[in-house]
Amino acid sequence: MTNSYRPHLLILPEDDMNRQLANGFLLEPSVQQRAVQVLPFAGGWPKVKKSFLETHISMLRQYPDRHLILLIDFDNKLEERRQKFKGIIPDDVADRVYILGTLTEPEDLPKECNGLSPEKIGEALAISCYGNEIGLWGNRLLQHNQEEIDRLSKSVKPFLMAS
Repeated sequence: MTNSYRPHLLILPEDDMNRQLANGFLLEPSVQQRAVQVLPFAGGWPKVKKSFLETHISMLRQYPDRHLILLIDFDNKLEERRQKFKGIIPDDVADRVYILGTLTEPEDLPKECNGLSPEKIGEALAISCYGNEIGLWGNRLLQHNQEEIDRLSKSVKPFLMAS
C-alpha cells in the first residue's frame, strides 16, 4: 500500500492480463514496492475511462504527488483510443497521467516474446526502464508507448526505482 502523501504511482489495468504485466513489473528488485500499487482491473477500457473520470481525477487533485498509469489495450485503434483518453484528462493533472498499453491485446504479447509469461514480460520491461534501455519496449506491440515511457521515466523513476 502506498503513502498518498509521498510520491507514488498507481496503475489502473484494463483487464487481468494487463494486471499480470503490471505485477510482473513489480518483481524487478529495483522497484520500490511502497511507491507503487497495482489497482484491481477495471474490466474493459470504457470502465478504465469511467473510473478515471469518477474517482481518479479528484484523487489526483487531492494528492499532488500521485501519478497514474491507465494501462489499456489499444485494440489496433491506437490514435482513436489515445485521443479518447487524452480528451478526458484535465490540464491540471495531465503531467501525472500516462496512457500505456499494447497495440492489440496483451494476450498477443507472450507469443511475440518467445512464450514468456506476462509476469516475466513485465519484469523485463522494468529492467529496461531501470537500465534506460529499449529492450522489450521496442517490440512492435509496445513501441508506440515510447513517448509516454520517456515522460513517465522523468517523473517517477527518481522515487520508483532504487539507484
